[in-house]
Amino acid sequence: MTGRPADLHDPDGVRLQKVLAQAGVGSRRACEELITAGRVQVDGVTVRELGIRIDPQRRSVHVDGMPVQLDESMVYLALNKPAGVVSTMNDPDGRPDLGGIVGPHEERLFHVGRLDTATEGLILLTNDGELAHRLAHPSYEVPKTYLAEVTGPLPRDLGRRLREGVELDDGPASVDSFKVVDARPGAALVEVVLHEGRNHIVRRMFDVVGHPVIRLVRTQVGPIKLGDLRPGRARVIQGAELGSLLAAVGL
Repeated sequence: MTGRPADLHDPDGVRLQKVLAQAGVGSRRACEELITAGRVQVDGVTVRELGIRIDPQRRSVHVDGMPVQLDESMVYLALNKPAGVVSTMNDPDGRPDLGGIVGPHEERLFHVGRLDTATEGLILLTNDGELAHRLAHPSYEVPKTYLAEVTGPLPRDLGRRLREGVELDDGPASVDSFKVVDARPGAALVEVVLHEGRNHIVRRMFDVVGHPVIRLVRTQVGPIKLGDLRPGRARVIQGAELGSLLAAVGL
């Protein structure tokens, strides 16, 4: 269905292109182009008119089928946790924590999942409780990607063994994919993808197969990538990137 149905247009509302721009989808001009190209849906209706105004609190908006978060009170952050920082917002023992990196926020932020103190890389912070719940729940099977430096040399069948599954003290565990990125005498750099969320799961799997982890970095959670985010820094997740994250867990 395409057009400008009377029940969508709110004369007292906000122009659709402004709503999209404020949600981080793109510049006002870029958002106008998305609308005229028929790539924006309001409550399931494709809207091509630039004059439409909507109430962001009452309408759902999608771009290219991806949801757009219109609630400006929601916060979504990607943080690159350095080694030595604990995965808590406020550590009672005074150790470096996530709260010290992002600074004070009016909203109460949750960290989605944990990285052990020695592990580096991507961790998500949000005040969206439903998103945090779904990302952490095993039924949604959100994949996580890690780069692991492990002791070598590696046997040729290691990838197959990890994909087929290894037995840990709390049950079997397996990776979704395994790739050797680099190898040198005594060590190898491998990339593994898995949707397991148990504590220390990557380190424990490599311990079981006899190749302990020397260094571990999480580089991706679902569609969110660490990219060139520097250690000890955080950035806002918004626009299409946020839409892909929400869609990954059915929001």
